[in-house]
Amino acid sequence: MSRSKRSVTLNTRLRKLRPSAMRTPSCGSHCLTSAEVQDLGVPTEMRQSKDGGGRMSAKNEVPPWGLAIAGSTGAVLANALVYPLDIVKTRLQVQVKQHASDPDVSAHTTNERHYNGTMHAIMSIMEDEGISGLYSGMAGSLLGVSSTNFAYFYWYSTVRTIYLSRLDKSGGKLSTAVELSLGAVAGALAQLFTIPIAVVTTRQQTQPKGDKKGMLATAKEVIDGEDGWSGLWRGMKASLVLVVNPAITYGAYQRLKDVLYPNKVNLRPHEAFLLGALSKAMATIATQPLIVAKVGLQSRPPPARQGKPFRSFLEVMQYIIQKEGPLGLYKGVAPQILKGLLVQGILMMTKERMELLFVLLFRYVRQVKKEKLAQIADVAARKAAEAKASA
Repeated sequence: MSRSKRSVTLNTRLRKLRPSAMRTPSCGSHCLTSAEVQDLGVPTEMRQSKDGGGRMSAKNEVPPWGLAIAGSTGAVLANALVYPLDIVKTRLQVQVKQHASDPDVSAHTTNERHYNGTMHAIMSIMEDEGISGLYSGMAGSLLGVSSTNFAYFYWYSTVRTIYLSRLDKSGGKLSTAVELSLGAVAGALAQLFTIPIAVVTTRQQTQPKGDKKGMLATAKEVIDGEDGWSGLWRGMKASLVLVVNPAITYGAYQRLKDVLYPNKVNLRPHEAFLLGALSKAMATIATQPLIVAKVGLQSRPPPARQGKPFRSFLEVMQYIIQKEGPLGLYKGVAPQILKGLLVQGILMMTKERMELLFVLLFRYVRQVKKEKLAQIADVAARKAAEAKASA
């Protein structure tokens, strides 16, 4: 082939390449409106890739790890803001009501503070331990929250994407039962890897003032117990049963979203907060007895048991019913719901914003790559033209 023919062939290929490199991907139904993008305070140069309807392709552009980072960031921020409520609800859930007829009351409860409610618990903790007492074990708790939510959102987005890809071929839609099942699978996978942090954090939150320990020392205390290393996985069965909590939460979130905001892909902050709060309240009320039993399993045994740990969450529930009646399974429900409302509302509000930022970030990176490719094509075209002219 002659030099001039090679130049013509190269120019032809480059002309085909350049439009493809600069082409904006078409946008389907999962998109961001320009108004929603502007709400984020995003620079004008990043607000592009629109179709005729003025919308931008959205969350399906974010990989599972991006959704996981968005979810864990929202969870850490939310739990940090309401952490004192977490301390209070844990203390309320582990205490056991004592009766004067109990033979071991005086022997074991002399130095034990009994809380009569949420506000009494807050004031008592501040009186006994200072403000810092309301933040006891916070570092370990936030580490656990971060890892648990990262794992949950990663697996949830992964299994949901896989299921939807198969569902699209048959043209079906996600049912509530399937949504709950996907959430349960993701929750179970997350719990397997993160429950040791939850065990250590619960122990830290319930340690008396004179026996405060760090994360590593508390973990060693658990390992040195009669269960050994398996003690770090205490409450695993209850935790696996409790995967229905996030399953109910996010299943209800998706269903409520379809009912209250149909055909709306990206929610504004107050809308995401409302849906998150409502869905978490529903899940908390449904699973509160299991939550109380799980906390009882992971904390130190009550003084009346003389150091003998519970062996199962059913044993915890039987003990509580025997001592306090069935309503004892709902102790601490007020701060639990309040914490859940605030945490879930802030979490989903933050997660929605983070996901939109990830969409824009990935869009911007692709735009930069396309521009660089176009520049390379221009340089190659000029060189080809110069070569043709000199031939």
